[in-house]
Amino acid sequence: MNFGFVKAAAVIPQVKVADCNYNATEIVASMQKVADKGVEILVTPELGITSCSCGDLFHRQHLLDSCGSALQKIVEATAQSDTIYIIGIPLSYCGKLLNCAVVVHKGVIAGAVAKEHLSREQQRWFVPSSAIADDAATTICGQKVRILKNAIFATKGYTFAIEIGEDLWAPSPRSTALAVAGAQIIVNPAASNDEVGKNSYTESLISTQSARCNAAYIYSGCGYGESSGDKVYAGKAVIAENGNIIARGKRFSTEGEIVISEIDIDKINYERMSNALFKNNGSTVETIYIPQEGYTEFSLTRKYSATPFIPEESQRDERCEEIFSIQSAGLAKRIEHTYAQSCVIGISGGLDSTLALLVAVRAFDILKKERKGIIAVTMPGFGTTDRTYNNAMLLMKNLGVTIREISIKAACLQHFADIEHDANKHDVTYENSQARERTQILMDIANQTNGFVIGTGDLSELALGWATYNGDHMSMYGVNASIPKTLVRYLVEWVANNSNDEETRTTLLDIAGTPISPELIPADEQGNIAQKTEDLVGPYELHDFFLYHTLRSGFTPKKIFAIANSTFAGIYDSATIKKWLTTFTRRFFNQQFKRSCMPDGPKVGSCSLSPRGDWNMPSDASSASWLAECDEL
Repeated sequence: MNFGFVKAAAVIPQVKVADCNYNATEIVASMQKVADKGVEILVTPELGITSCSCGDLFHRQHLLDSCGSALQKIVEATAQSDTIYIIGIPLSYCGKLLNCAVVVHKGVIAGAVAKEHLSREQQRWFVPSSAIADDAATTICGQKVRILKNAIFATKGYTFAIEIGEDLWAPSPRSTALAVAGAQIIVNPAASNDEVGKNSYTESLISTQSARCNAAYIYSGCGYGESSGDKVYAGKAVIAENGNIIARGKRFSTEGEIVISEIDIDKINYERMSNALFKNNGSTVETIYIPQEGYTEFSLTRKYSATPFIPEESQRDERCEEIFSIQSAGLAKRIEHTYAQSCVIGISGGLDSTLALLVAVRAFDILKKERKGIIAVTMPGFGTTDRTYNNAMLLMKNLGVTIREISIKAACLQHFADIEHDANKHDVTYENSQARERTQILMDIANQTNGFVIGTGDLSELALGWATYNGDHMSMYGVNASIPKTLVRYLVEWVANNSNDEETRTTLLDIAGTPISPELIPADEQGNIAQKTEDLVGPYELHDFFLYHTLRSGFTPKKIFAIANSTFAGIYDSATIKKWLTTFTRRFFNQQFKRSCMPDGPKVGSCSLSPRGDWNMPSDASSASWLAECDEL
């Protein structure tokens, strides 16, 4: 295991009904195919040695004897492997037949787990695990093996537990209690046949159960070769984690199927530590230790989204509408609660203020208030360009809001004179004075009009502290507070593409295509933006990636660096990723004081930096050990 990952495989070998020797040969062949891939845990289907569709042959001693010989062949094949194998067998015990999964490691059978919830058909041949004593044991392949009902298997760095087939479909799945008791991975050797629509339902069960349990789930279902008398088995190989399916196999394959992915134990642990339900619940089950040595080679095959905050394509319209609605509903409630007669927004022609204005318009429409109650103020300064100024004016005009234009140049020059600052010295004082002057104007207009100031700053800026303290950092309600920059851009484009007004659409798309800048430094000789934020603090697509995996996954810089190198291969080199990850880490810690007094704002997604909600961190927390890890990358 490396970087908290466990490499897992769901394997569906070809089978022949009741031909145990053939089936064992296929299982061993599958084991050999993954032998050099660093797989730590491998799951095969329910009753995989006999096949699941043997019918009344399950009660024939010859089949059971053949199964024992075939299992011996598999056990011997594992002697030199450090992989843990889960193999499905029928097991005779004291005149009763159990549907079991055996756990095999280095030629040793660590235990046999019996199925509890049997299908109506399987009740003809098998008894549930509740029909045997808690201390049941038997001899399998010459080894004394305990027959387990509820047990967790612990090995180097992770724990797993087993439920079989219909155990997942039960009203109270066995895996729920096992996960709460500590199992990080749930393994399911299954034998579910296929019907129209059943696959999507099964996958929803798997993903939902992995989410409910804050666990990984490995599902391996019977496939090609099973009897087609009344049922067809398409073969389902699925690996899920915390509600997301991270790998799935091809159904109806005639050549068997092998699905491999990395399960993120670090993320599972972080989710559980953050989940009060796991803190407040618990049950006691037996733990069986398996001395697995683990692997030193790290080869990440799992894919991570380069834009984790952007909804998947199939859900984008629905998710964008939902995000926009949450922002608008939050603002509408605040307007109603405060009896505000106006809302004041500073409009720069940039992404953040554009989204805030669009949200305000939606909120006023919800409340059936005149849009003229939205006072949009553009405040040209020393760095304002024609492009952003014209876009701001066009947008405000097209949306039908009240437009006010107030230049900040004279006020700032007077301020520079008052504090004896050289206006030609374009330092942090020069920049922040402009930001604070704009905020003062907005606050005072809000007082004049019995309203409040809507903040425009986004989640990415809050994470980096890229805001002037008591300048654009401050407002009465920040509608973008949990929207990262990559999502802000996407939402503006989404509104544009759904706009019926061509001029508004064109303006919004041009705003989305404008370089991100606070425009606090004079433009270049051609009148273009000279101060580009991403040249100063780094690309927002990288920072949003770092932010997501810092907040949502609790990853260390070393792990973020590893998955970023994999995700952005060919886009950014390792040196660039290290540079901006170090910048992110330093600023994330050092700028916490700004987040400790940020205004209210609606939480939209799973990540928020509000000190009243998801993120509680002291402003003087040391970043030393995190930065030391960055230095070692």
